Amino acid sequence: MGLDWRPMGKPKPGFEERYNQIFRIIQGTEKQKELSFFEKLAGKRVETKEQLIEEFLDNCIETYETIKAPRVGYDEVANEWIKSKYSESDKSLSKEEFFKEHLGYYVIELAEELDGVPVYIAMGQDENVFRAQFLDDCKDLIGEELHNEAWGTKLADETLVYGQQLMTIADKVATENNLLYLKNQRLPPDTDEDSLDWKIHILYAAAKWLIFYGKNGHGYEADF
Repeated sequence: MGLDWRPMGKPKPGFEERYNQIFRIIQGTEKQKELSFFEKLAGKRVETKEQLIEEFLDNCIETYETIKAPRVGYDEVANEWIKSKYSESDKSLSKEEFFKEHLGYYVIELAEELDGVPVYIAMGQDENVFRAQFLDDCKDLIGEELHNEAWGTKLADETLVYGQQLMTIADKVATENNLLYLKNQRLPPDTDEDSLDWKIHILYAAAKWLIFYGKNGHGYEADF
């Protein structure tokens, strides 16, 4: 399957502390507080993992909002997009039914914040999921420790730091090899996948993705 980075929703205002607590409990780094005698007497029960996840998700701001992806039924550009998709469909649904089925859909490919929408994408996932397996190609540049970091789920502050670490390395190697222009090049270079140009471009893409989500309050889930 390989490694994908799936950006997580960020906590709504006022939910930050509880968000971090639930995250630690789900990750297994913190135990839930035991109920007191009187809480047990009152019939209170320890929340299940499913209940914690539901609370977590219900109090998150979605990443689609952060990347400013237009939404079907809310933004004209998204409405025009869904019209074009209907014209390409098999017409098994009426136009009204097709629109209703996609009402509220975020069109990531039309998002404004491109640093959060990678060109190194994960097949079968949302378009803002980063295919971090590509970092295997860069292991000789970033070293084993930073490479191993990629496999850990992180909150926003850790995500930002990790992105800055990768950016520092990318800048250093790119400067030494006259490849700084790759920092502002969105599409991969037309070179072999084992070339230095290719590796630097992957590093820049990963670093910018991590920094964008980290500075905007989002962590990521390492999915492998």
